[in-house]
Amino acid sequence: MNDYYAILGLAKGCSQDEVKAAYRKASRAHHPDIVGHTPAAEERFKQINAAYEVLSDPKKREMFDLGVDPLAPGGGRGGGDPFAGFGAGAGFAGFGDIFEAVFNATSAGAGQRGPLPRAARGRDQLERLTIDLADTVFGATQTVSYNTYLTCSNCGGSCCAQGSEPVRCPACQGRGVRERLVRSLLGTMRTMDPCRQCQGHGTQIPSPCPECSGSGRVRGRRSIEVDIPAGVETGNRLRLTGEGEAGPAGGPAADLYVEFSVRRHPDFTREGDDLLADLAIPMTAAALGATILVETLDGPRDVVVRPGSQPGATVVLEGLGVGRLGQRGRGDLKVRLDVRVPQNLDDSQRELLRRLASERGEERPPAATSSAAGGVFTRLKDKLSGR
Repeated sequence: MNDYYAILGLAKGCSQDEVKAAYRKASRAHHPDIVGHTPAAEERFKQINAAYEVLSDPKKREMFDLGVDPLAPGGGRGGGDPFAGFGAGAGFAGFGDIFEAVFNATSAGAGQRGPLPRAARGRDQLERLTIDLADTVFGATQTVSYNTYLTCSNCGGSCCAQGSEPVRCPACQGRGVRERLVRSLLGTMRTMDPCRQCQGHGTQIPSPCPECSGSGRVRGRRSIEVDIPAGVETGNRLRLTGEGEAGPAGGPAADLYVEFSVRRHPDFTREGDDLLADLAIPMTAAALGATILVETLDGPRDVVVRPGSQPGATVVLEGLGVGRLGQRGRGDLKVRLDVRVPQNLDDSQRELLRRLASERGEERPPAATSSAAGGVFTRLKDKLSGR
């Protein structure tokens, strides 16, 4: 039985990435176009392809690890077939081979009706993009750079070296499958297996592109402009059709998904489509009223503080919030008043406040009581008890 691990210079238990890398290295080093079209070179190249066919297929690799060569006629076992010679004559298949023959006949008839295409769609990609709060308010455009597979510029995805093209596989005559007869307890069965010479494609590439090693694509870095819609928030994803990795052998490109993450802003926080901000004002402005110029994401705007405004009161600036995702209009900017009590007063300032307190009868604030009329403590108690 062939030692497929030794053919590719691998150890049992190696990863699929190691199998691919070893195959590419061996196929480049032993390709008949490079070392010459001798019987020994062609046989060596066939062994390399057979080893890759087995080790890259999890089911075939599992069979090989159990001591069964999945490419041998009848699925030959390294230790000999215990059913050999039993029955009506030579070529009898064991029970495992019966089921394999039935499965292959079913899958070949129902699935593969012709050569397998080399081209396939690439895989979708996910990239994360960090944006500013202002980008969610107005929308923006940013450049996203990412690593991906690109269609090989040397061969244009054909997988062939310049001036060459795929040729019809002589083993299967371009069908992609080969028929074989298996004798079993159920009688003689005709099965169809993928051609080992062309991997089921029906064609072979005698001169692979040196740039992409015959895959039709190469790793590279790409940059595109992404339009950020107003209203997005952390965790939202934007799908960009056809901007993902290019497929092998000129296959269609997959999609790119961009996931947004919004940076914290030092002055504004977001609540739905609204923006929230705190504005510190002096006690006198809250008592007398004032118009205060503040800086918003839309530029300077006036905040009108009404006379007698209390701490925590909110002033709403309509239409200065976040753009509504997929809709027209914007939310509001809500400014919460943070009334600051003056500290470190000088004598004249204290005197002014004493005179104000005297005129308002507030030199000694009335004590809160727990009477039925209800003082502050009674109201607090009622609130806590749910009355």
